[in-house]
Amino acid sequence: MVVNVTNIKVASDGIWEGDNPLNCAFPLLIVQVILVLFSSRFLAFLLRPLRQPKVVAEILGGILLGPSALGRNKEFVELFFPKWSTPILESVASIGLLFFLFLVGLELDLTALGHTGKKAFAIALAGICLPFSLGAAISLFLRTAVEKDHGSAGYWQFLLFIGVALSITAFPVLARILAELKLLTTSVGQTALAAAAFNDIAAWILLALAVALPGSHDHQKHVSPLISIWVLLSGVTFVIFMFFLIQPAMRWTIRYYDGTMHEACICLTLAGVLISGFITDLIGLHSIFGAFVFGLIIPKRGSFSDRLVERIEDFVSGLLLPLYFASSGLKTDVNKIRGADAWGILALVISTACAGKIIGTFLMAMMCTIPARESLTLGFLMNTKGLVELVVLNIGREKKVLNEEMFAILVVMALVTTFMTTPSVVAIYKPMNYGGLDSTASGGKGKLRILACVRSPRDVPCIIKLVESFGTSNGSVKLYVMHLMELIDRPSSISMVQRTRKNGVPFINKLCKERSRDEIEDAFSTYEQVRDEKQKIKIRHLKSVSALGTMHEDVCNVAEHKKVWMIVLPYMVTGWRVVKQRVIENANCSVAVLNHQEAGESSISSGEGPKRVGVVFIGGHNDRKALEIGSRMAQNPKIIVTLLRFSDNTMASPYCEKEIDEAAVEEFKKQCEGLVVEHEEIAVEGSLAKIAKAMGRKEYELVIIGNRQVLTSYYEMGRVEVSTLVIHGCSENDRAKTIVGDNV
Repeated sequence: MVVNVTNIKVASDGIWEGDNPLNCAFPLLIVQVILVLFSSRFLAFLLRPLRQPKVVAEILGGILLGPSALGRNKEFVELFFPKWSTPILESVASIGLLFFLFLVGLELDLTALGHTGKKAFAIALAGICLPFSLGAAISLFLRTAVEKDHGSAGYWQFLLFIGVALSITAFPVLARILAELKLLTTSVGQTALAAAAFNDIAAWILLALAVALPGSHDHQKHVSPLISIWVLLSGVTFVIFMFFLIQPAMRWTIRYYDGTMHEACICLTLAGVLISGFITDLIGLHSIFGAFVFGLIIPKRGSFSDRLVERIEDFVSGLLLPLYFASSGLKTDVNKIRGADAWGILALVISTACAGKIIGTFLMAMMCTIPARESLTLGFLMNTKGLVELVVLNIGREKKVLNEEMFAILVVMALVTTFMTTPSVVAIYKPMNYGGLDSTASGGKGKLRILACVRSPRDVPCIIKLVESFGTSNGSVKLYVMHLMELIDRPSSISMVQRTRKNGVPFINKLCKERSRDEIEDAFSTYEQVRDEKQKIKIRHLKSVSALGTMHEDVCNVAEHKKVWMIVLPYMVTGWRVVKQRVIENANCSVAVLNHQEAGESSISSGEGPKRVGVVFIGGHNDRKALEIGSRMAQNPKIIVTLLRFSDNTMASPYCEKEIDEAAVEEFKKQCEGLVVEHEEIAVEGSLAKIAKAMGRKEYELVIIGNRQVLTSYYEMGRVEVSTLVIHGCSENDRAKTIVGDNV
């Protein structure tokens, strides 16, 4: 059907008036968005077992809808993707790209790059120079393929586009792959992330240069070389203006609205993104450069940037950005790659891109004394393509530098190199353990090691109370604090990745004073400053960025490698419950789940007098573990431990365990000899309610229970406000699991 573009309506009058909604701009856009989201999500589901990043599914979804597959049906194209709708779809997609690049700039901390070291910079430089040089070399051959259709591309412009396309490393995609492979906190992962960040910045600079160079596009056969100079000078002036004038203004604005997220501040920021994009487009650079630079100048300290990301990232990355990837796929016609020559060019481009990245990175990493296997792993990781690659290719197509055949070849190259990253790294590199070696893991007699996992600052006071309750005079406590962050398919994963690069390094805040810390580290830092000097508690910070389905691997690996005595988890709700369950099932030590409603200051260390802890003992392995925990708490002079021993034949352990139970009680008394420990023998036969009532005779700060039925009855008696430590399950190899309840 022939449609007059000038008569296109925004909305239809409805089918009852005989109007087809698909002939109107907005209803057709809605249908296109639905098709794109459905195809990309479906392919992402299919590729999930292969651990492929979402960008691969989104590009493949666009290719599936484009002329390579469904788009070969003319009726399908005329119905859902007519030519007149292309500018509308691409305009909406470009808005998503604009704000996504703003988010990338917002989460890229330039000050953090200054602390990454010369090694990462050297690896990034080698990973750019060799593939760029190889790309420039083969561009002499590839340019003939472009000039079959038109000779519009300037030689230097084409050379730069090919060089940039082959030398790019996609930082957001790499961050996702590293997180899924559990390599974020390894030396390989940290080096790859730092090198990719340098690579990203260099790619943007080279791309700006390529855009600024004059070409004969748009049928302008003679363009003055002075134009590119003016474009570059204007671009440099824009960057200087943004960093020296707009950045102080934004810093003042954020301070003015400190602690709040005022509507005017949000509107000002969003308007700044659009204005910056318009200015760079006005001077001859692509609008995405303005958005990216504006994101760079937003101050990274404080919570403003994090809260800003939370406000806009879901809409941008969940809805608009897939449209950009899909629009790239819609322009990709794999059928243009015909004949032996075209497939030979594709093989040449893929092999050149892989060889340049992998060999360049490998050789430089070896020169930096990195082991061969890790160096080769770095090469494959740095070969990851993605968002920036597609941006380069789309700009090259818009500028008439790349024809449809070359565009399709380079898109397929980006897909192949990204797809091969995960299986290649899995085959080559298998780290021994998560988190690196701890030089003190096996030393220090009497040292108690606890791994505390936290999700928010609200968990910190309760964890401190629990750790202080284990404080002893004859040994110290080493606390590993692991901040659990869910890995999501959103750009905020980039900021999570940035925060893990100093993972587990002690005293890093003293060495890097400019590095911003999160609220959890600040809370523990405050505690270290105010605690009693006699309390021998050492704190180390770790971070885990993982999907909920695999987060337990991080926790269990750290616990095993650090040889911790107990794991403390925050209270898990909704999807997080799978983390709790899998940690309980797989950990080789005690597991504690912290459940709190309101976290106040630590009352154990406040000097308000001794605190009471009740240990419930009926019999069985779980109760014997409760005795062990109680004996450790009894070492704290600020805690009075009461052993509540109930004689109930209906609840007692089997006869074969009675002797073991008696021995455990005697061992408890022996360990607590000379300490403030009370012992009550209570006979409450056949009634859980009587046990719960007996437990409530005294006000306890903490009640340790080994029997879950007793716990249920205890809560039914209205004791939900009393902190509980519940022994939960035990495996055949005598492992014990513990759960910590309210307000420990």
